[in-house]
Amino acid sequence: MKSNPKPRGELEILLIVLGVLCLGLGAALAVQQPVLLLGALLLAAVAGVLLALWGGGLRSAIARYLSGDVFEGSSVQFSLAGLPNPVLLLGGKTVLWYNDAFRQALLDDEDYVLQPVSRVLPGLELHSACQPGGQSLECKGCRWWVFSSPSDKDRSLAVVHLVDVTDVSAQAAEYRASRPVYMLFQVDGSDVLLENLRESERARLLEGVNLLLEHYIGRTTGFLRRVASTRYVAVVEERHLTEMIAGKFDILDKMRALDENVGLTLSIGVGHGGTLAECQQMARQSLDMALGRGGDQAAVKTENGFEFYGGVSRSIEKHSKVRSRMVAAALVDAIRRSDSVLIMGHRMSDLDSVGAALGVLRVCHICDVPAAIAIRKNATLADSLIHRFEEAGLEESFIDPDLAREAVTPDTLLVVVDTCLVHMVESRELYEQCARVAVIDHHRRAMGAIPNAAVWYQEPYASSACELVSELLQYAGEKGDKPTPLEAEALLAGIMLDTRNFALHTGVRTFEAAAWLRRMGARTEEVKQLFSTSLEEYAAKASLVENAEVYLGCAISVAGELPPQAQVAVPQAANDLLTIDGVEASFVAVEKNGGVNISARSMGAVNVQVILETLGGGGHLTMAGAQLKGVNQDEARRRIRDAVRAFRQEQAEKARSSAAQME
Repeated sequence: MKSNPKPRGELEILLIVLGVLCLGLGAALAVQQPVLLLGALLLAAVAGVLLALWGGGLRSAIARYLSGDVFEGSSVQFSLAGLPNPVLLLGGKTVLWYNDAFRQALLDDEDYVLQPVSRVLPGLELHSACQPGGQSLECKGCRWWVFSSPSDKDRSLAVVHLVDVTDVSAQAAEYRASRPVYMLFQVDGSDVLLENLRESERARLLEGVNLLLEHYIGRTTGFLRRVASTRYVAVVEERHLTEMIAGKFDILDKMRALDENVGLTLSIGVGHGGTLAECQQMARQSLDMALGRGGDQAAVKTENGFEFYGGVSRSIEKHSKVRSRMVAAALVDAIRRSDSVLIMGHRMSDLDSVGAALGVLRVCHICDVPAAIAIRKNATLADSLIHRFEEAGLEESFIDPDLAREAVTPDTLLVVVDTCLVHMVESRELYEQCARVAVIDHHRRAMGAIPNAAVWYQEPYASSACELVSELLQYAGEKGDKPTPLEAEALLAGIMLDTRNFALHTGVRTFEAAAWLRRMGARTEEVKQLFSTSLEEYAAKASLVENAEVYLGCAISVAGELPPQAQVAVPQAANDLLTIDGVEASFVAVEKNGGVNISARSMGAVNVQVILETLGGGGHLTMAGAQLKGVNQDEARRRIRDAVRAFRQEQAEKARSSAAQME
């Protein structure tokens, strides 16, 4: 093939020569006779107009030259020009050629030859377009799939194909928006809250719940069915779930406002993204998660776990102890079917964790099954309690987790107390080695909970794990089987720690458990000695309190690493900060092992669990903790402030929404 000639048309050459002459003449006249410069400028203007008029032809000629013989006038161009889909030829990031379909669909009949491709297709990424899946691009009110194919000979040249998928995208969006969503609604603690009401009042409240849910689901294209007195099933479309999430499930607030004297709350489990049967199963899991976190919230199952909305109320205490008897029987049965039992709490165990473990150890002794508590004595806040048992000749009750792993058999039962999170247990390796696990915990369930436990006893209403274990002990074994006074004191110490000496998070069953432990021989003066602090601990606590700042009603104290003997000062300082006027919650953070550990407390107006969950932690309404890895003090303080500010903003939005609804 012959090469395309270079753009040297007679007119173009003439214009170029004329422009050069005008420049030369202008320079000469500017020196000799400046008055004649006006004529030269006029000639230059005429030349510029002629160049502009013939600029399109010149650009086409340049494009033909740049594209070469392999494209311009070839069969390749002929085949692309006739395609119904838009096609574009690029030289690097410059437009060299396009077919008529491209001009009509994307250019409004304008000429963009030799223009940057960013002006024609904003957002085009050639690297993505070269991939097998292409690139999705929105332009001129349409959705396009863009595919690029670079030249084998010259990698700077690329052919870009566009496929209009506007209709297909709309159909796909409609399909996603119309997928089924399975929802379960459960009125929290209705058997407790409604049992003392007159029949007419109970009927009025239940009718109010019915109307509230009917109106909530009635705004959608779905349906609602009541399957029990206080349990409902609804099926809606995905588009309506999106609206509910955007409104942060405002039905939770409406349920609380239904009768403030009774204080009914609602738990919601949502499953979506699968078949109807799969959605039903996910909804059940979500409802269990919502109830395990204390109720009054919605849990939505996602690919990455669960998303939670609400959860601002205290858990409702259950008066019936039927579940305690059932769990006690199940735990005793699981222990007796084991050849050995290992008991483990959370990292940096405290009096509640160790006290509950000692209570479960007593259950194992009642069942006559060998058992021990796996604990790291060099990393605990309950060393005074452990030391008291060692002085009583019970050193064999405690074992290092690494040594405990050597004694694990297929029939070993691991009982985890005071936590339900895998990443919080004393030894992750020991947990993974045990095939059978039981869980006893009072914290609200969070992401990362232990799956497939043989026995699961989680009650967020309870003050402590020691309270739950104390109830289980009453139904384990015969009447003569009871804890020793030393074990009773350990359990009472755990209750006193988590309730701050019965000041917070206490219910009727909390005092009943304490009274029973007192009858078992627990001496309050001996328990009180377990809370005594050293001079170093007291000084560390005073320093943490002194350096605290108040931010949006929350006291925040951040400090460097404390000595090992002063670690207990962190929760103590968090408790003391709550006594300051105007402080609704406290956050105490100290450096430890290259990161920062946070201990949070509140009086109930601020949900510290929700706040610290955003930082990867957990707990319950009035007591929570978190561990930030790889951060310094300044970064920890910033994250805490950001989390508190986000929580306060959400509170303000809910308050404004409630006020608007009342108006």
